[in-house]
Amino acid sequence: MIIVFARAPVPGEAKTRLIPKLGAWRAARLHERLTLHALRTARLAGGRVELHGTRRHSFFSRLDVAFRLQRGRDLGERMVHALSKARRPAIVIGTDCPALTPGDLRRAARWLRGGCDAVLAPAEDGGYALIGLRRPRPEFFQDIRWGGAHVYADTAGKLAGYRWRALRPVWDVDRPEDLERLRALRWTSRSRRGAPR
Repeated sequence: MIIVFARAPVPGEAKTRLIPKLGAWRAARLHERLTLHALRTARLAGGRVELHGTRRHSFFSRLDVAFRLQRGRDLGERMVHALSKARRPAIVIGTDCPALTPGDLRRAARWLRGGCDAVLAPAEDGGYALIGLRRPRPEFFQDIRWGGAHVYADTAGKLAGYRWRALRPVWDVDRPEDLERLRALRWTSRSRRGAPR
């Protein structure tokens, strides 16, 4: 099962670090497109897909996907809650790493089915773009410095003593300089035969 975590695309609340460059409305529209891309990637990987949003929103209601509200005080609690309700093994991805591919998700699922307790996809900014667990373990999400450059390192420390693997590092769309990489990725994906637009 693949769970896509998404913030509601509310202008002024979505992709806030890009607002100085794009404006609140365009940043929210970009977030919608990134959400659609993440859902497409998850569906192409195969298996059940759910979208877990920060709140109900008309954008989410138009999508043909099972929807649940995120529950918890911080990102860690919200992921623990989602994973505890999911069919196992389960993978959580966000919406701001368009470099993740269906192949990455299939590889993570294969490693989990093969006996790994956890799989992570490190992000260049020090976080991670994907976490997959064979079974929920709340301790993997406790005392993590969420939102900073230490999330991946903190989580890897929690995984000591468990069987886990890391996918290739990926980049995410958080800062104005990431927009050029996003444009290049779109151009490349359009040039591939049969690639989703």
